[in-house]
Amino acid sequence: MASTALSASITGLLAALAAGLLIGLERGWSQRAQEAGHRVAGFRTFGLIGFSGGLAALLPDIMAAIIALGVTGTMLIGFRAKVSDERFSATTTIAALMTFAIGFAAVRVSPVIALACAAGAFMLLSARQSLHGLLRVLTAKEIEAVARFAIVALVVLPLLPDADYGPYNAWNPRKIWLVVVMVAGFSFAGYVLARTFGSSRGILMMAATGAIVSSTAVTAYYARRLAAEPQLRGVLTAGIAIASIVMFVRVLILTAILVPRALPTLSLLLAPALIVAALLALIAWRRGTPDGSTELKLGNPFDFGPALLLAAFVAFFSLAARWALDVYGDQGIAIVLGLTGLMDVDAAILTLAGMPNAALDSATAGFVLAAPVLANTAVKGVLALTIARGRNGLLVAAPLFASLIASLTGIALYYALA
Repeated sequence: MASTALSASITGLLAALAAGLLIGLERGWSQRAQEAGHRVAGFRTFGLIGFSGGLAALLPDIMAAIIALGVTGTMLIGFRAKVSDERFSATTTIAALMTFAIGFAAVRVSPVIALACAAGAFMLLSARQSLHGLLRVLTAKEIEAVARFAIVALVVLPLLPDADYGPYNAWNPRKIWLVVVMVAGFSFAGYVLARTFGSSRGILMMAATGAIVSSTAVTAYYARRLAAEPQLRGVLTAGIAIASIVMFVRVLILTAILVPRALPTLSLLLAPALIVAALLALIAWRRGTPDGSTELKLGNPFDFGPALLLAAFVAFFSLAARWALDVYGDQGIAIVLGLTGLMDVDAAILTLAGMPNAALDSATAGFVLAAPVLANTAVKGVLALTIARGRNGLLVAAPLFASLIASLTGIALYYALA
């Protein structure tokens, strides 16, 4: 018993020291250009602060409080000395106090949690330049929208009941609102990537980042541009194929998170489409010339209108899917989700995620989810063919139709061999 407690204490102290050194590594590196004696704390000091937090956790609370006050006082003295520095920042002082708390938690709470907190602090401290760069490009309207996103994700979502209501128990308020949070989050990620890399990286970068928001928007934009600039046929075709690849990958990631039981079958069914799209994108890219001047208009990603509309679609189709299951069985669900995929693939996945696991077995769930993905691919193919028109339309839509045919052939062979 005593040896177990001793071992836990030693592990906690080592974790406290490691956490201090990790944070100290970033602080020392960020202050490396400053002269000796002008730094509040560096690599070794942060290691000692973390270790002192661990030691304080082994002592009675009154002694731990005295040590904490000592560390705080020391840091405040250094903080005051830095006030006269034109490049003054309180970050190092705050980081030191956090390091002491993390060291304390490594012994009193959990070494794993403490090291995770240290890693998070390291990541946040090291992201100074990128975070400041993001602040420079955000507008006042976007800042207000970020605040609204924080409210819907961190305030509204936890307060909503996690229970089933309505006809067929089809509506779960928390899961439906999670749709708003997830769509807004995906849009924000795509927006940040697009703003970071911009059009200077060319058509392919915009296709990859834009497809995080909407692969259909990318397809329509590139098909429209191809009608005006046929000399860019190769690279625009590659961009459309890459947008489709991103959509496939996004679907698989969402499925892994929300409907993991359907992932093996869905991966098998989408693999032919993914491989064909990748090969055709490579061929088209080699035949094309990167332009680097495109700019995809995706709008404000913090606009919650599309997210709320999608949530309404999910609520409606969740009810429709349960009604179809009750009346027609598995085939009814496939039809409903296939129609949903004509508008939005994510809505189909979220609709299936809201249904009870007993409604469909794992293999059937994978087949059912393949229907909206392939339906959406067909819609984008028709969209590209219609907008670009003629021979250019056929060529730019070829990766989409080829992917669709590949997966349909795979499904037919699966059933033939089953």
